[in-house]
Amino acid sequence: MSTLSHQGSAMLSSFLALVGVRDADPGEDEFVGTWRVEDSQGRPFEIVLSASGRAEADRAGEGLNGTWDRDGTSAVITWDTGWTTKITRTGDGYTKTAYDTTAAAPTSTSSAEKTG
Repeated sequence: MSTLSHQGSAMLSSFLALVGVRDADPGEDEFVGTWRVEDSQGRPFEIVLSASGRAEADRAGEGLNGTWDRDGTSAVITWDTGWTTKITRTGDGYTKTAYDTTAAAPTSTSSAEKTG
């Protein structure tokens, strides 16, 4: 193999290695955006997850604020009220589960639909 061919092959291998280990851009996360879910009474409301890790919602006129982080196939939201909400990819869809401050099992479950 000539030196030129070897250098070209090494460059291509280096490029492919870089492309393969590229971390996803946080702004490209599937969970960033607006989600339509239901509360424990079946009333619809929206949750907004930003690329910066902030979470906001307006449930029955109650403004909610918190932070979120990705945990595998879920976005885990920690609200300033002490509640935790998870939006989880389940096959082709998403499910929302909410836990009050003392619950080990979900207090509320509904479908979750990304609307924006």
